[in-house]
Amino acid sequence: MTDWIKAARLRTLPLSLSGIIMGSFIAKWRLKEDGGIWDWKIFALALLVTLLYQILSNYANDYGDGVKGTDKDRIGEAEARAVASGRITAKQMKNAVILFSALSFVATVALLYIAFIPDYLNEFYIFIGLGVASILAAIGYTVGKKPYGYMGLGDLFVFIFFGLVSVGGSYFLFTKSFSWDILLPATAVGMMSMAVLNLNNMRDIESDRLSGKKSLALRIGFKNAMIYEIVLLQLPLILILVFLGNNGFIESQKYYVFIVMILFLPMMKVRREIMKIKEPKKLDPFLKQVGIMTLMMAILTAVGLNYFG
Repeated sequence: MTDWIKAARLRTLPLSLSGIIMGSFIAKWRLKEDGGIWDWKIFALALLVTLLYQILSNYANDYGDGVKGTDKDRIGEAEARAVASGRITAKQMKNAVILFSALSFVATVALLYIAFIPDYLNEFYIFIGLGVASILAAIGYTVGKKPYGYMGLGDLFVFIFFGLVSVGGSYFLFTKSFSWDILLPATAVGMMSMAVLNLNNMRDIESDRLSGKKSLALRIGFKNAMIYEIVLLQLPLILILVFLGNNGFIESQKYYVFIVMILFLPMMKVRREIMKIKEPKKLDPFLKQVGIMTLMMAILTAVGLNYFG
């Protein structure tokens, strides 16, 4: 059981929760303003679904990289990779991927049934399609003949599914509507998620070079990947600030809503520390730090809107 828990890579879970928290509690604030009802069952099931997706993705990545030999010379987190180390066989991990694919689909159907049936049948089927796409994306990062993670497309998919789909989709589950400004926090979470992936790829740049995994960091080089990382970490709080300002909180002088901005200082500190790194393996501790900051950004935005908004 210990090996399966390690393979699930629990330190990645806060990142997956961030988009659901962000979208769900922006929806709660909007529904409160409009006199609507926020259903806690939808929130609970959405959290379950995203956790299942994340564990599925981690198991699939472990399996895909393990059978391709990508983890053979990996630094930092290599000891946690179960298939490469032989602690879990490739067949066992493949069966786990199949199991969690099935669990993810069942949980997705349950979530969408509660959210959309019986009044929103078209939306139900559309979101079933998004759920299937999310499952395929979780698997396809490293599994298959042409995994998109090996083609440098991981950043794009992370932005779409961890940002736009997670935040925008969870917002829609509650409100049954779309507002253009939800793209601002969705982009913020998406960029923070890309920052974590880019750190991971920068850390593994040499092992990926040897294995033929052409991540974006490898394609553009360590120096340019560092510049890209700083940009990704610079913009999210600005986007949240624009979102809050666009909703009239400056004019109404509800300044406590901006509590999320206290993250500017720790974010600045992390950026400066990352910029000092010259050896890729020393980037490993920052993955957890950026993941936690992403979760804190979502929680503080939710608290500000729902308690001070």
